Amino acid sequence: MKNLIYKAIAVLALSATFTACSNDDETISGTGNLAIEFDNSFKGDDLILDTQANTTVSNEVLKISSIKYIISNIVLTKEDGTTFTYPKSESYFIVNEADIATHVLNLKDLPAANYTKVTFGVGVDKEQWQAGATGQGDFLATAQAAGMMWSWSAGYKFVAFEGTFTSATVTTPVPFKVHTGQTGTDYNYTTVALDLKTKALVRSTITPQIHIITDLAKILNSTNVIKLSDNNPNGTGANIMGGANLPLITANVATMFSVDHVHND
Repeated sequence: MKNLIYKAIAVLALSATFTACSNDDETISGTGNLAIEFDNSFKGDDLILDTQANTTVSNEVLKISSIKYIISNIVLTKEDGTTFTYPKSESYFIVNEADIATHVLNLKDLPAANYTKVTFGVGVDKEQWQAGATGQGDFLATAQAAGMMWSWSAGYKFVAFEGTFTSATVTTPVPFKVHTGQTGTDYNYTTVALDLKTKALVRSTITPQIHIITDLAKILNSTNVIKLSDNNPNGTGANIMGGANLPLITANVATMFSVDHVHND
């Protein structure tokens, strides 16, 4: 009887070994799709436009009426360290909190692979802008319709963050606008690289979804602390669209994204 038990255990162990080898030796080929979801929040709370009171680390209370940003130049890193760059002509997207259809970026025809990192730009890279109005393809009209252009000569708005705020010194709500983009000699385009907590298994039969949390609190309070009340000189509102604060805000923007999880189904 003992011999039969030992033989059964050996068969099970051998079967497990073959299964492990089979998984390790999986042949990955063909193409598949990938979705990237951007989920806007404020200090851990899901964002609600217009009514939600959001308190910054500077004790300013923001009611956010609009947040839009441009995501561009997506690059995916495989588990062997090689990369796939999504076609540049298709790699410009506007995430608009007010338009749920823009929250998920659907990428098509990626090489099937196990991906471990995603890299993207916030804004439109200078090389693309320098291609001129005729070199922008359909995205120029898309950006204009979304209000993400200052003018062609001034270029794109990379992040448009708007609402009202109060503080210890501003007791009646006044508007704020924070717009990043090209200003003077500062282009203010930034790149974000995020490791995935779980591999994104792109297959012809699997379309993974990478869920990215965007913490809007970090636009003003991260590497640099920016107070809206310090940018409200005449008491009628704070407009940050240039000057010394904009590169500081751009550095903050680079920190506001994090990967929450990856769905592989």
